[in-house]
Order: sequence, then structure tokens, then C-alpha cells
Amino acid sequence: MPMQFSDTLRAAMLNAAETHIGASPTLRIRSGAKPASCAAARTGTVLATLVLPADFMADAVAGVKGILGIWQDSAADAAGIAGHFEIVQGATCHIQGDVTGTGGGGDMEIQNTNIAVGQPITVTAFTLNLGGA
Repeated sequence: MPMQFSDTLRAAMLNAAETHIGASPTLRIRSGAKPASCAAARTGTVLATLVLPADFMADAVAGVKGILGIWQDSAADAAGIAGHFEIVQGATCHIQGDVTGTGGGGDMEIQNTNIAVGQPITVTAFTLNLGGA
């Protein structure tokens, strides 16, 4: 049977993740499938690069932590089909996952996964969830 945690402990754990990553990390949206782990070599072409706000996620509530502010790149770096993302601070990948279009159910959703050079990119959905309620 899985362990259970109080809502306040789950919130503290999620908020600690943002603190650990640090202010203004970089979000890269890449083509192709994500690597096997954050420690693995990066794969795919960088399609968009976004510097996230200093405080980039809202305070966690009931095991969920969502976007704070607007996550947007005014002009995509390269053309291709978005497949995965990474959130990095310096050379360290802290979070990675799949990208889908809005409503597609990916770990991160953007308005259009078929990216053209210079196209604006906006993240429409991204949440961190911690089970164990």
C-alpha cells in the first residue's frame, strides 16, 4: 500500500523543488523523444528557448504546483515538431517530459507543436503533481 502524506507536507516538497532549481531557469522545447533520464545526454533539436520568471511556479496546493506568470518565447529558434522539454539551471537538467498541443495531455502543453522559425511559443499547461494524499 502506498504511503500517504499530509497536504502541507506535499506542498512543502513541491515548493522545495522550485527552490532547489533556482530562480529564472531555462526551459528548452526540443524535437523527438525525451532522453531516458535527466542525467542522460540531451537529444533532439532545440526548437525554443525560454528563460522562465524568477518565481516561475505558483505555491503548491493539495499536491499540485502550476505555472506562475507567462511562459513564452517571442520567436522560436528552429523549425520542427515539439516532442519533449527540459527545465535546466546551468548545465543541470532538473525536469524533463513530453510536449503535446493544448488539450493533448502531455507533461507540458503548448499552443502548436508544429513549430516554425520565429513563431511565438506559449506554454498553455504545466503542473507538477505529488501523489500520496
